[in-house]
Amino acid sequence: MLKQHRELSMSVRRTIENNKEAGIRPSKTYQSFVAAAGGHRELNFIEKDVRNYITREVRNVSEQEDERNSGRSRAAFEYFGDFISFDTTYAKLMYNLVCGSFVRVNHHGQSRLLDCSLM
Repeated sequence: MLKQHRELSMSVRRTIENNKEAGIRPSKTYQSFVAAAGGHRELNFIEKDVRNYITREVRNVSEQEDERNSGRSRAAFEYFGDFISFDTTYAKLMYNLVCGSFVRVNHHGQSRLLDCSLM
């Protein structure tokens, strides 16, 4: 099966998305297609195609949500002029616990540590 001859139909894509949302692993999803088709040879895609579709679909949805949330954040900043930042990249403490800090910056540019939490 050459890559250029493999494809996922719209119904297969929808089933993959539904199974992903239901928490069904890609291998189980693929095996259900194999069982329904009567064998591997009857399908025009392989398990890796299912995994790749999930990866691409999740990435696209995440990017779209990031853009929407980013735009909403910018609009709120324009209106209110202050924001809260949550940062977990600062340091790892003893026992590999991550220190996350909440920092508030107001419209005057003054910052204030609101909380430091261990995760």
